[in-house]
Amino acid sequence: MDTLDFLAKGFAAAMQWHNLLFCFFGVFIGTMVGILPGIGPSSGVALLIPITATVTGKLAPEDAATSAIIMLAGVFYGAMYGGSTTSILINTPGESASVITCLDGHEMAKRGRAGAALAISAIGSFVAGMFALLMLVILAEPLADMALRFGPPEYFSLVVLGLAAITGLAGKSVPKALIMLVTGLLLSTIGVDSVSGSARFTYDIPLLYQGIEFITIAVGMFALGEVFHTILEDRLGKQTFPKIGRVLPTLQDLKDSAKPIARGSVMGFFIGILPGAGPTLASFISYTAEKKLNKAPERFGQGAIEGVAGPESANNAAAGGALIPLLTLGIPSSATTAILLGAFMMYNVQPGPLLFEKHPALVWGVIASMFVGNLVLLILNMPLVKLFAKLVEIPAKYLLPLILAICVFGIYAVQGNLFNLFVLMFFGIIGYLLVGNDFPAAPLVLGRILGPMLENNFRRALTGSNGDYSIFLMRPVSAILLTAAVLWILVPIILKRMGRKVIVNEAQ
Repeated sequence: MDTLDFLAKGFAAAMQWHNLLFCFFGVFIGTMVGILPGIGPSSGVALLIPITATVTGKLAPEDAATSAIIMLAGVFYGAMYGGSTTSILINTPGESASVITCLDGHEMAKRGRAGAALAISAIGSFVAGMFALLMLVILAEPLADMALRFGPPEYFSLVVLGLAAITGLAGKSVPKALIMLVTGLLLSTIGVDSVSGSARFTYDIPLLYQGIEFITIAVGMFALGEVFHTILEDRLGKQTFPKIGRVLPTLQDLKDSAKPIARGSVMGFFIGILPGAGPTLASFISYTAEKKLNKAPERFGQGAIEGVAGPESANNAAAGGALIPLLTLGIPSSATTAILLGAFMMYNVQPGPLLFEKHPALVWGVIASMFVGNLVLLILNMPLVKLFAKLVEIPAKYLLPLILAICVFGIYAVQGNLFNLFVLMFFGIIGYLLVGNDFPAAPLVLGRILGPMLENNFRRALTGSNGDYSIFLMRPVSAILLTAAVLWILVPIILKRMGRKVIVNEAQ
């Protein structure tokens, strides 16, 4: 059966009424998550995982997994749409990928062109999302087929590369990111060992035999940590909001935005495929490219619509591109896709080469739902842009208790005991203390999720080689992946030191 047949069956699954409902709620909530400053797609997806587990409980296991992932994926790319709203209106990015949109988007809003900026952002996001999905359909299965040739050594090295990639781009300090990564790997060893059956680091506490669930760590570090940060850093001040005015862009706006949207879509997609790159890097590179290619670069930062169209297209295309390594290799390329990986595993579905073979209905149903979701987002965002903008005005004193309640009730509903609420609170405090000091949360969560995969493939590889560690270097693909992982960590450090030497020499 070829790709088109699988896609047709995927659309049949995605168009079922309950999946359409999950898709709609996913993109709607994702838009709100993107709009509300400080939450972000990582926190939004983490918050909703317990809820999806509750509302899909009566469905068959495969159907429950499909519906849940459809909703969570909708939150992911929906947040890319919504993130530009606060960047444009109040110069505060709803999520990190929309930081660069502040430069020209907010300037347009101050000049009475907020509506045009929001509309171009929605149109660019739609075009980029559709392009990314078409490329996903074309490339996903061939890449998965190629990855089927991987053995345990290659999988081990691939996981190492994924961990190194997200570590190198997750914070300003590589050592701090490595500390968080190792902590996450250590957390993944807690519980009963699946091979020997012995308890590890449980200290005779029965509740620890199952290990510490990744969702408790993710919700604590991302969502609860952000609540503490907002309250304790006194970020509850009032904002002034510009009027939106005319929503539809002019023909000149569309003409000026066409090439930036096309370039941002292509550039963002291929950047999104790279492990560790993601939407934020894609939007920054797109903005830089548009500024260099423009005949009047001095307009950028002064309200150039190209400075909105390019980055917003790039971050949405990157979100689609990021799904390729997640689905075909089981390697997340960002904090949000790491949490999505955990969601797959929670439903006993392992992303990777066998995903397309073992769960074709699920994976193609999710891909097909994203076509529907992108269309829904365009329909929602264009006419309802003024309504969504009102969400920005919700006072934090009302929003934060709601987030806190979702954290507590969501974790309790899934875990069913008070112990995990104490674990949630602990990681919330850790998230506030560490992330506030530039210890990134993503490597810790990713280490907890990928730790068992890393350990199992390491053991399997050594079992097959009779304990010979050279197998990781003797297998060409494995050696290449390990070399790439080492370079991914060392090259930024070397370049940083070289840059310091240049500055010192110039000062002298």
